[in-house]
Amino acid sequence: MNKQTNYGLSLGILLLLSGFLPARAQVKDTTATLSVQGEVLHPLVLKAPDIAGMKRIQVTVKGDGQDASEQTYSGVALSTILEQAGATMGRQLRGENMSKYVLIKSGDGYAVLFSLAELDSAFSDKIVMLADQLNGKPLPAGKGPFRIVAAGEGKHARWIWEVRSVTVGFAKE
Repeated sequence: MNKQTNYGLSLGILLLLSGFLPARAQVKDTTATLSVQGEVLHPLVLKAPDIAGMKRIQVTVKGDGQDASEQTYSGVALSTILEQAGATMGRQLRGENMSKYVLIKSGDGYAVLFSLAELDSAFSDKIVMLADQLNGKPLPAGKGPFRIVAAGEGKHARWIWEVRSVTVGFAKE
């Protein structure tokens, strides 16, 4: 490398470290996708702009772990996404459909489970959302672009980071 290349590289690193260049955590990922599949009429593949264009909700909750400060998440109710995919909701959610579940998986393989009924506002007041913002900014790198937030749950074990897929299925014996 010549002196000019070394100078440019050094200047770029200096600017990044000093905060003059945008940090990766604040760049919205528009390429990541969320698939919604299984027992739905219209399987979906959604990107960040698709989700950003849906009806938005916001919840303020206490942080988990060592950070117990209040945090505000914004995104889309998971039920809204399930309805768009044609999952059995509302009046149709009865009989054998009461054994349906929603399996949510992250990019690293972590998975959590909800019953379909607990996501339907006719059965529960619980707010379960697919969040894409934390305190007005995109979720941090390595944590987003999507996170499940289940407001009102004492433990945050089902607050899954890096959500990649939502699958509706039937519980079978």
